[in-house]
Amino acid sequence: MSEPVSDPGGASATGSGSAADPGPTAAPITFVGGKGGVGKTTLAAAHALALADAGQRVLVVSTDPAHSLGDALEAPLKDEPVRVAPNLWAAEPDADAAVRRRIAQVVEDAEKAVPPEVMPAVRRHLEQAGASPGMAESALADLLVDRMEQVGRRWDALVVDSAPTGHLLRLLNLPTLLTPWVVGLTRQRERARRAEALADVVGDSEEEADPLVERLHARRHRLEGAADRLRRDAVVRLVTLPRRMVLAETARAVERLSEAEFRLDPVVVNQIPAGDAAGPDTAEALAATRERFARQGTVEVPLQDAEPTGLESLRRLAAHLAAR
Repeated sequence: MSEPVSDPGGASATGSGSAADPGPTAAPITFVGGKGGVGKTTLAAAHALALADAGQRVLVVSTDPAHSLGDALEAPLKDEPVRVAPNLWAAEPDADAAVRRRIAQVVEDAEKAVPPEVMPAVRRHLEQAGASPGMAESALADLLVDRMEQVGRRWDALVVDSAPTGHLLRLLNLPTLLTPWVVGLTRQRERARRAEALADVVGDSEEEADPLVERLHARRHRLEGAADRLRRDAVVRLVTLPRRMVLAETARAVERLSEAEFRLDPVVVNQIPAGDAAGPDTAEALAATRERFARQGTVEVPLQDAEPTGLESLRRLAAHLAAR
């Protein structure tokens, strides 16, 4: 049975069953991504379990709005990390709850910084903004930054079951994209404060600290740190299938991630049929995949006899990930 965790504390005992080598990834943060339906959630769970079986304290989280991580682990998951095996915790963040928390924080800051008569308009604006998809992605990015900051203290490794490729690219770039926006807001707020000070007839009174400006500065520094850590401590493990159309999308993702200076693991080619069951189209697509990612490398995972859910099935799957 799963149980909530407030802090995993020190190193836990190694999990039951044979500890699979977690494979080529040595980075403390791993994003597992790819086109929807390629099996990235299952492979993210298998990789996280391999790390946990090797003795690391591991958190695996899903940032895909269509959560299926709990199904792969055969465990009910929550917004907060839940222990699902020795050394392994998992979470499925609630994007709606994250948006509500963010809006509540903005309202609290606004109440300290704007006149009371303006607050009804502020609340209406925030209600409209809260319904936008961008707000949900931004709130999930904040949650992810929270988890990243815990790596090295609360967790030894973080594995992220990310949304399909387009969402992954936006998520990875969001800290960089948001930083200029936060800088702009900070400057606007500081100009407004200076104007208020000039208009203040008291003159000699010491200017009070502006909690909104302080929070904007803190957010900017946090986002800058997150963007730097993504490039320093994270790798992206893309999952594909032996199919031409999936290969094309994976190739585009590799190019865009490489241009953004993210480190890439070997591409995982999943669900490869055995022997004659592959057929000529699959064989040709597999050969094309090997050729396209020859420099980066590939890891090939055979098609499983049954849906690989549950810890033992995931351990067997992790053994294929470790094979080079």
